[in-house]
Amino acid sequence: METTPRYPAPAFTARKIRAAIVDLDGTMVDTADDFTASLNGMLAQFDAEETSREEVMDYVGKGSEHLIRSVLAPRFEAELAQSRFDEALAIYQEEYAKINGLHTRLYPDVEAGLIALRDAGLTLACVTNKPHRFATQLLQHHGLLQYFAVVLGGDSVAAKKPDPLPMLTACKALGVSPEAAVAIGDSQNDAFAGRAAGMATLTVPYGYNHGESVQTIKSDGIVVSLLGAAKAIAAHNAVQSVAPNS
Repeated sequence: METTPRYPAPAFTARKIRAAIVDLDGTMVDTADDFTASLNGMLAQFDAEETSREEVMDYVGKGSEHLIRSVLAPRFEAELAQSRFDEALAIYQEEYAKINGLHTRLYPDVEAGLIALRDAGLTLACVTNKPHRFATQLLQHHGLLQYFAVVLGGDSVAAKKPDPLPMLTACKALGVSPEAAVAIGDSQNDAFAGRAAGMATLTVPYGYNHGESVQTIKSDGIVVSLLGAAKAIAAHNAVQSVAPNS
């Protein structure tokens, strides 16, 4: 019989958590098949070998530019890959715009988790390295946009995760200090960005993480889902509500 994995309770700091900054690809939505189809549409125009879901999953999470460079690198000599990058990126974005959300699926308990986070009194932001227009379209497609007060894409500010700037920008927009926020994601990028911003961090055990084990991510804990994150945060905040100087 299949059982739900159990992980140690997250080790939060003593601060009460008032906001959650949630990643998109690999955390809320499995988008690998959309990426694969869009990349193959681009590669077909270059008469290059197709990519696969397995290859793409190792590249996801660092933005479209990284994704394109990673796919071109094993297919073209370095100088040719660089010369074709701008064209490849433009074609890829055209292909992606045609199918955004078509092959995606929500991970288990995503909407239930967002509802639980909201009902626990947290304000929510989605921070992703995906371009903003694609992020908002995808959230709308799955009925999730309504839960977020702020959505930041990889082109919304001057730096992408793992730089802390998007996380700090989201906290400022939500009106909370980073110390009162938690970053929830599936990859080292999310944890790096959150920690650098001074936030608590949680990791879901599915998603991509550039092909590496989730146990390699240095976060405050692994939670089985967004609903698991909401429960852990609510339990932590309940303790802080009765603690002195919380």
